Amino acid sequence: MMPRDLEIEEVIIQDKKAKMSKSTQLILFGNHFERLCLKGTLRGAFLDVERNKGAAGIDNVSIVDFKSSLEENLEQLHHELTTWTYKPNPVRRVEIPKSNGGIRLLGIPCVRDRVVQAALKTILEPIFEPTFSEHSYGFRPRRNQQQAVQAAKDIVSKGKEFVVDIDLVKFFDRIHHDKLITKLSQKVEDKRILKIIGMTLRSGVMTYDGIVNPTIEGSVQGSPLSPLLSNVVLDELDKELELRGLEFCRFADDCNIFVASREAAKRVMESISKFIKNKLKLEVNAEKSKVAPAHKVKFLGMTIIGLAIAISLQSMSRAMATVKELTPRGTCVSIEKTIEKINMWYMGWSGYYRMTEFPYQLLLIEGHIRRRLRARIISQKKQNRNLFEALRKMGVSKSQAAKAAHSSKGKWAKSRFQAVEKAYSNKWFIEKKGLKIRTNEKLPHWKDRKERVSLL
Repeated sequence: MMPRDLEIEEVIIQDKKAKMSKSTQLILFGNHFERLCLKGTLRGAFLDVERNKGAAGIDNVSIVDFKSSLEENLEQLHHELTTWTYKPNPVRRVEIPKSNGGIRLLGIPCVRDRVVQAALKTILEPIFEPTFSEHSYGFRPRRNQQQAVQAAKDIVSKGKEFVVDIDLVKFFDRIHHDKLITKLSQKVEDKRILKIIGMTLRSGVMTYDGIVNPTIEGSVQGSPLSPLLSNVVLDELDKELELRGLEFCRFADDCNIFVASREAAKRVMESISKFIKNKLKLEVNAEKSKVAPAHKVKFLGMTIIGLAIAISLQSMSRAMATVKELTPRGTCVSIEKTIEKINMWYMGWSGYYRMTEFPYQLLLIEGHIRRRLRARIISQKKQNRNLFEALRKMGVSKSQAAKAAHSSKGKWAKSRFQAVEKAYSNKWFIEKKGLKIRTNEKLPHWKDRKERVSLL
């Protein structure tokens, strides 16, 4: 352009700016820090925090407490951010038991800090989201686990039946701060935003004894910003896999790569493990990572078996164990109260796992629940005479009731007796006691209810 043309273009830009609202200018012209400080941005971020719920941080200020003085709190945050007196508090450490017996370390930031982090996510997500891989499904708008599992099934159906199952050692706790900030700076020019993120990453962790430990690496699980930052880190892995022409599915740090042969899978495992260690500065868990046929690999709780999606053996085993925990014997808790707890768990659990194509798997869980409840009823009758009378009241014949009540077998065996199943039938549990089931839904992707699946 000639100098005169540049002057004309600048005038046009300035004219456009003059006609725009302040918030619109901040969005379009990249003043990310100013947008972060807007009370409108902070207010929207608080609404996100409120929807996600969560406990109080180390200051013991709950979401309800923060909301009760919302405008004052937002004004205070606005002032601290604009004057650079804002300082993130250390997060409160929480240990959550994992299904494999380990411990997942979570951190609960204070509500005020969650608001700032949610505002940062609002600003950063539109910048990075369009650049992420199509094979990445975790913590992204309009993407979920079901889509990831379906994508895995589609890849296997094309003949890529061997899986490189990569497990990262404490991924969220090992994220390299400097490398992450460098990655962010490639698309975020506003260094003030990078500084706020750096302060958040290094805010520290307060343990149960009140001691604050510095955080020199990692991004705390429990932060509204952490999932986006994890995708920024692992996007480099996605791009490397795409560059090599490999087919894969990734959900957060759970990544499965699909190839046509075991030999190819071994080569990929070795080379990608080196890339993760040398380039991403992360560690691959050699014990948990493996090369195996798809039907022997668990991905997001599911397994691809015979080109169909099934609940994995591990997930089924954990569900059975949960049913046992929810229906202990030798308790005075009523059947009604027990069923309330079971319904809460099962409807949540099955809401996810109904993506299985084998409803028989859900029938097994539902049948196990009812048998445990029948054994509980028998246990609460205490004496054979009481059980006999209860069965008679439920319409069982005298001979059948006597056979069940006076049997020398234990409570668990009695729970399968015809008399007990007749008295406390599936219909009785559902209609009289409100026990919820999933297998009455008849979803279009389900196979016949009687079709079984062999889990290895």
